[in-house]
Amino acid sequence: MIRILIADDSAFMRKVLSDLFNSQNDFQVVGTAVNGQDTIEKVKRLQPDVLTLDVIMPVMDGLEALAIIMEQCPLPVIMISSTTQKGTNETIRALALGAVDFVSKAGGAISKIDTIKDDILMKCRMAAKARARKNFTASTPIVYKPKLSSEEPTMRRIEVKRRTGFIPMPRPTLTRQPATVEPVKKIIPGTGKKLVVIGTSTGGPQALQAVITRLPANLPCGVVVVQHMPAGFTKSLAERLNSISEIAVKEAEQDEIIRPGQVYIAPGDYHLRIFPAGGERKIVLSQEPRVGNLRPTVNYMYESAAQFGRDLVSVIMTGMGSDGCEGMKKIKATGGYSIAQNEETCVVYGMPRAVVEAGLADEVIPLNKIAEAIVEAVRR
Repeated sequence: MIRILIADDSAFMRKVLSDLFNSQNDFQVVGTAVNGQDTIEKVKRLQPDVLTLDVIMPVMDGLEALAIIMEQCPLPVIMISSTTQKGTNETIRALALGAVDFVSKAGGAISKIDTIKDDILMKCRMAAKARARKNFTASTPIVYKPKLSSEEPTMRRIEVKRRTGFIPMPRPTLTRQPATVEPVKKIIPGTGKKLVVIGTSTGGPQALQAVITRLPANLPCGVVVVQHMPAGFTKSLAERLNSISEIAVKEAEQDEIIRPGQVYIAPGDYHLRIFPAGGERKIVLSQEPRVGNLRPTVNYMYESAAQFGRDLVSVIMTGMGSDGCEGMKKIKATGGYSIAQNEETCVVYGMPRAVVEAGLADEVIPLNKIAEAIVEAVRR
């Protein structure tokens, strides 16, 4: 039985959600809360398995309450989010604070509960199995210093000017790309140019914050990320990470050339692949059919990047399911290097587990070591 606490200042919302959960055999509503302070008190007293939390509440809002809960008595939290720009930004902040996932109110109002009830139930069931963790705080970013050795090739230090923040450009209208994935034909040899690809899902925004905020601004290669997330939220995620990181972060755009010292996050609702482009590498976006209800998928990115062989550093982090495992097989077949987040630091040990159990991980390490491992792998 999943014991659930509902926090919302709307009496109507509390009634609708209570009726929804009480109609299920595997849920028990142990209480409701009307504001942030009330939520904190009832979390401590009732010790629910899962909390559903609205952001906008009187006395103390949901974000303030979430920060205190994740510090003092962490538990799996599902945010109830609006799809407004403000609601999107607040949702990204909540995920960075440690919320497991979120549900968007249909049309900005919970009155259309029938359109999202399956999503609410599925995510709360998933959250009950997740590990709740205190908020990860990033330590000092890693300074990239290439090794100097007469026996090993060295990388040229790339000086990056002090950033003033990325100004997003409007995304062009995309045409549907062919549904087939181009096969890996060969490893591209001798370029000396690394590429980092990261795949993650549930718990990913917090994990990405722990990793990306520690990457140095002078990282001599680009980083491409697929995070399972709906349209409209990845831009806010990129902008938030950009504002707190030394390395530049942005939402990826169609036909964009991958540059050193830049992180590109796949836009929600678009698959992302990487292809050679006249000695460079470019990002190709498409809205091909969803795979397992996912768009983007980690497998599509990994499969397309596998052609870069030994120049590729792949990272798989927290997430439900096994997306990324098939793509990682191709990466390992062409000589790429793989890093997997360990079970103890994952919110959901699904995607990394699939890679580790398939024998595809070169390193299995805790979250707070991944940025350092990326820099070391790029240095080799």
